[in-house]
Amino acid sequence: MGGVLLLGNGWLTRATAAAVTGELQAAACTRGEPLLIAVDQEGGIVRRLAWAPPTQAPAEMSSPADARRQGAGAAAALRSVGIDVDLAPVADTPSVADSFLGSRAFSRSRTWNARLTAAFVQGLQRNGVAATAKHFPGLGLAGGNTDDGRIVIDAAAWKLRLGLGPFRSAIRAGAKLVMLSTAIYPQLDPTDRPAAFSPAIATGLLRRTLGFTGVAVTDSLTAPAAEAIPHAPRQALLAGSDLLVFGAERASARAVSALAADAAGSARLRARLAQAAGRVRALKAWLATHGGPACTS
Repeated sequence: MGGVLLLGNGWLTRATAAAVTGELQAAACTRGEPLLIAVDQEGGIVRRLAWAPPTQAPAEMSSPADARRQGAGAAAALRSVGIDVDLAPVADTPSVADSFLGSRAFSRSRTWNARLTAAFVQGLQRNGVAATAKHFPGLGLAGGNTDDGRIVIDAAAWKLRLGLGPFRSAIRAGAKLVMLSTAIYPQLDPTDRPAAFSPAIATGLLRRTLGFTGVAVTDSLTAPAAEAIPHAPRQALLAGSDLLVFGAERASARAVSALAADAAGSARLRARLAQAAGRVRALKAWLATHGGPACTS
């Protein structure tokens, strides 16, 4: 297991969060390796720790310095309760004012978003929490939320590439993770695979074109488009995703069993699992050198 994602609002008080992460890491260290422990702490409507920064929604952050301060504040709060990965910032650039993203996006300007995305990444990572730029290659042109239905973004490739600026900026700022969306982009991949299952996007565009070398994490694979794919965990890994996210414990347990069965008969999948595990362990090592969890013998 790579890690644990803490979901839901309200129950993660300081005391509860610290107790839960402590128990999780103690259990993980019986096997000799710490967990990544992640939350969605964007600010505004997506803020799992109600008592912790960001105290502003992304759309309310007024400058790169402000975004950097908000990221630093979030990192301090997360680290104080044993959380080491923030599934933020949103690097998407909405194309319309009434986008489903709302205040989760910094603005409707690609250049402004690039500056604030990089600053938020720096605020988190200079204070020991890994940042996650999401939702690659962008949900700014999406007509709805991928958590609620199958979303197809049929914009021209050149138009989609315009939205890559904030992701490129996050990568240059050193973002440790990039989250792949579960939207479908026919003009980037004519096979109509969601981005998290698309070699053309996950490997070609993200790694070869943008030069990302960190951990590619999926958006939730319990989303409708992802759940419709046979052998989804295998397909996501083979496409280039390293860390698989599930919105329910039963779904993750089924995924582990399916991967074990599929890997037994596929040298290619075993090689990808080893590569993905190497990237996840490199992230854990980075966190340990920045004051994060480590198992001692």
